Amino acid sequence: MVRSLGKIVCGHMAAGKEADMRQKKWWQNAVVYQIYPRSFCDSTGSGMGDLKGIIGKLDYLEKLGIDAIWLSPVCRSPQDDNGYDISDYRDIDPLFGTLSDMEELIAEGKKHSIRIILDLVLNHSSDEHPWFLEAKKSKDNPYHDYYVWRDGVEGEYPNDMRACFGGPAWEWVPELGQYYFHQFSVKQPDLNWENPKLRREIYDMILWWMDKGVGGFRLDVIDQIAKEPDLKITNNGPRLHEFIQELSRETFQKGDLITVGEAWGANTENAKLYSNPDGSEFSMVFQFEHIGLDQIPGKEKWDLAPLDFRKLKEVLAKWQKALYGCGWNSLFWNNHDLPRIVSRWGNDGKYRVESAKMLAAMLHGLQGTPYIYQGEELGMTNAGMEDIADYRDIESLNMHKERLEAGYSEKDIMTSLKAKSRDNARTPMQWDDSENAGFTTGTPWLKVNPNYKQINAASQVNDPDSVFSFYRRLVALRKEYDVFVDGAFELLYEDDPDIFAYTRTTPEETLTVLCNFHDGEAALSEKSGEKIRESGLGELLISNYKDVDETKLRPYEARMYLKKTV
Repeated sequence: MVRSLGKIVCGHMAAGKEADMRQKKWWQNAVVYQIYPRSFCDSTGSGMGDLKGIIGKLDYLEKLGIDAIWLSPVCRSPQDDNGYDISDYRDIDPLFGTLSDMEELIAEGKKHSIRIILDLVLNHSSDEHPWFLEAKKSKDNPYHDYYVWRDGVEGEYPNDMRACFGGPAWEWVPELGQYYFHQFSVKQPDLNWENPKLRREIYDMILWWMDKGVGGFRLDVIDQIAKEPDLKITNNGPRLHEFIQELSRETFQKGDLITVGEAWGANTENAKLYSNPDGSEFSMVFQFEHIGLDQIPGKEKWDLAPLDFRKLKEVLAKWQKALYGCGWNSLFWNNHDLPRIVSRWGNDGKYRVESAKMLAAMLHGLQGTPYIYQGEELGMTNAGMEDIADYRDIESLNMHKERLEAGYSEKDIMTSLKAKSRDNARTPMQWDDSENAGFTTGTPWLKVNPNYKQINAASQVNDPDSVFSFYRRLVALRKEYDVFVDGAFELLYEDDPDIFAYTRTTPEETLTVLCNFHDGEAALSEKSGEKIRESGLGELLISNYKDVDETKLRPYEARMYLKKTV
């Protein structure tokens, strides 16, 4: 592996120095579980999940077999964007508990062999952060340059850039005669990473959390920190990797951490920089190329397009090939910003269980670190909320208002929200079939999905045929066989309209994964499967059907085979 003109040139990972380097990293065969704290477990009856609630569920997570918990933001915040607007990076928001509760969670997590990953928002802060309160006092204030300002005239924006949550990306401050830049809510002013004093403040804060014993960090929209708004550059700015490499040197490289950057603008080339095995930047990044496939190109996420299965195969195969030996993939279907995968690429009706298991098998067989989003291991579905009054997400509410004003019909708007609103992922965790799904004894902050009577943890934990048990087995398989970490990827049945199949191969083992993505039978043709038929499939590791027909895959069927080659 060598660097060339800012790019990483790499080939297959083989025995030797690079392979050894990878084997030393604990997160290579780890599985991460994401928790959205306000929706996970409420220990007080407030209707809001909290840290004590998470502590009370560590036994459940240990049984699942996960290695780390990624917590969506729990730092002090006015909660304009559910915690992604931080007002104090060194304190816990009272909604979730106290700093001592966080210290207890870190300590109790270690007892269960579970590390805690903090979600840090370093692109912007809350407008109630002391830095911003000082910044607004005068242009000469030492904190003024912690943010992005432009002189101007009220009503005449510096340019026509739009914020991700709607409206202009500029907000007027009359007492200064300036606009500040905000890529998201008006209450989320962007930080100015050009200022070395700001960067030092951030590094010291991260080191403070590392001293507390956290196991890693997820960095929100980190590819936007090198913005140049005058040129309308929001992500992948010219100094991005310079900033990230300095961040890594000053912080992450001083500990044994897992670090993952959220990078909506990532491609395979810059992902090789983000996840370089030398540790100069992050462990990995979240890229979203596979996520946007149900969006009309060039339009917003609300403009729905039919799912393109062949494109999904193409995209995932591309990332597996491109990062092999010189980077690392994050593997995910769901998170707090995305709809439930079983309602998106699966079937949340007749074949909910089968499709939830199939989607899990397909993902967990790939090379990378899998992320399970709370409730995914139960096959939780989209909420299907029909009334805008039931929504809480700022993005969803703003979209509803803007599209009504633009002349869209209420029916079309609600169709988009039911499919893609972030609230689909944020409904409370479904623990049992008692009132409010066992999430709270109070009134939940967001309505519980009505299907909690049928879909809940209590009914699945001890059921060997449940979605939970299937995920548990997949997590265990990653730790049992080296091929899950080291195997080279090859796509099979490339042009098949129904089957996603691939192999992962090392000199010692071959893993074969066969998945039917649709609700009809799919034939395993001799021609398309000749490579695996020539050598044989080996031992059946896991399947979501009790019996196997080697000539076909039934609706949403998934199988994993392992063959020892030496």
